[in-house]
Amino acid sequence: MIDSHAHLDFDDFDHDRTQLFADMKRQGISSAILPGVSSRHWSKQLTIAAQYDCYYALGIHPWFCPDNIETEVAALAQLIELNRKDNKLVAVGECGLDKRHKQRAFSTQVALLERQLQLAISHQLPVILHSVRAHNELLGLLKCYPNPKGGVIHGFYGGPELAKAYIALGYKLGVGGLIMDPKAKKLRETVAQLAPDSFLIETDSPNMTPINAVNSRNSPLNIPSFVAEIAFLQNKSTVSILEQLDENVAQLFEL
Repeated sequence: MIDSHAHLDFDDFDHDRTQLFADMKRQGISSAILPGVSSRHWSKQLTIAAQYDCYYALGIHPWFCPDNIETEVAALAQLIELNRKDNKLVAVGECGLDKRHKQRAFSTQVALLERQLQLAISHQLPVILHSVRAHNELLGLLKCYPNPKGGVIHGFYGGPELAKAYIALGYKLGVGGLIMDPKAKKLRETVAQLAPDSFLIETDSPNMTPINAVNSRNSPLNIPSFVAEIAFLQNKSTVSILEQLDENVAQLFEL
């Protein structure tokens, strides 16, 4: 199993990161993809990825939308170019749109995302996308900037029709802890109805902790329960779902 989206470089894991990776190995979770969020996080992110042999993506999250987009994007482009031959660099992101987060004007978020979509296309990398209350705008941008490598809509929470719109553009859907919530009816309906090759398994650790978790901090150790829930909703065996999810992440990120 690979956690396709986990911020294991965040400070939340500084006190027990080595133990966590040992526990992951014992549970059959072989690795994780560490998404980038901002220039001030990239150095530590790359250090942790190298130390624990993780895959990673490089990008600027909409929550960290900078004052000067051009300067930040230039730094991102330079870092991607510097690491492009590293087979652990698998995507551009996490980037996207978030109308709930109003630290920067939405138009600024759009401009930042456009530049990162262009970077992903020019470097022939898939993109990891964050979208909150901005799916119409995001779909429009993805049509304007078609990426042959596709990508993933991280933390997907919508219904089947929205899911199909993204899939038609070549994107997969990241499913995490929300799948454990019986009240997440749209997401559970989507997972029940769509083919299992539409999904990636993720945690967004340390965030998006499932409602039934023992600890308040999310971690990749919760992945087996997410896989089991997807298998239940799909009415398939856990083994077959796990095999398909592994195939999906390997195919998308060329692991």
